Amino acid sequence: MKKFKVGLVGAGGVSELHLEGYKANPARVAITAICDPNEEVLHSRADKYGIEQRFTDLNDFIQNSGVDAVVVCTPTSIRKQVVIPLLEAEIPLLVEKPFSDTLSDAAAITEKAKQLNVPVAVNQNFRRHYPFEIVKNIVAQQTIGKVTMIIFNEMFFRQDSGWRLNQERHALSVMGIHWFDGFRQILGCEAESVACIMNSSDAINCKGETDATVQLRFANGSIVTYTQSFSSRISRTEMIVIGEKGTVKCNHNRVELFLAGDQQPSCTWDNHYSREQNSLDNLEQLLTWVETGTIASNSAEDNLRTVALLDAAYRSAAESQIIRLNSGIKI
Repeated sequence: MKKFKVGLVGAGGVSELHLEGYKANPARVAITAICDPNEEVLHSRADKYGIEQRFTDLNDFIQNSGVDAVVVCTPTSIRKQVVIPLLEAEIPLLVEKPFSDTLSDAAAITEKAKQLNVPVAVNQNFRRHYPFEIVKNIVAQQTIGKVTMIIFNEMFFRQDSGWRLNQERHALSVMGIHWFDGFRQILGCEAESVACIMNSSDAINCKGETDATVQLRFANGSIVTYTQSFSSRISRTEMIVIGEKGTVKCNHNRVELFLAGDQQPSCTWDNHYSREQNSLDNLEQLLTWVETGTIASNSAEDNLRTVALLDAAYRSAAESQIIRLNSGIKI
């Protein structure tokens, strides 16, 4: 198994999530270079993780780092201008989610990668951190029969800082991108329509929305109702998946299955998969893609459909109408 020299572009907070995760497999991943225009942040992160090559200029990084793959951890507001030069240098990429601010930019990145035949994967680090994979398997095995509805609620108090405060897209862009991806994984099909309403609470200092409710109808007839709040003084994250033969209830750490007549769950699963572990998994999928040529399940092309749902939610709220989608994507 090849050991890859991996570089990071962007040394902000999310980069530490990756660096902590990658420590678990030093035989596979060697972080050999890091790039960020902020020298203080750059050297602080590089010193902590023993990264020798340090760059403040992206072109210098591309020309001289000698890396086999790059993890992009920049703000989404500058994502396209960072990703395109890396693609043109034919460097395989793992990009933080959402991999672009807009659907049009995400589509442009995906098309550019396809033209150049450069693998691009997206760090959907909640696929196993939240027990979507467990629920996906329960549904796939027909344990609860046809899924009629998913109800998902997440509420907590979150005051961001830095670049996120000035983004027009906030709560859904930060967290909804995980949940939209999870709904797609569980149901195994794409959404046909999206309706959304949203507000921005004065309790949170930010330009974008803090609270939203989204309804989606999927191609198999399933309905998803999803509510997100960054302004709640009560914290709760819960998903209920209702099928014709049973119901699944879960939070981050536990999945419970209820079948007909159950007063208590007939079966339970524990889930303690960290975001750091999940980030390593996402990178491994990219590296395996590079080695084998088999497109990874977290590819940019797959994630484009998740970004389409995010974009449709914002369009629905802005236009006060239901957005109808064609195979999950309307550009």
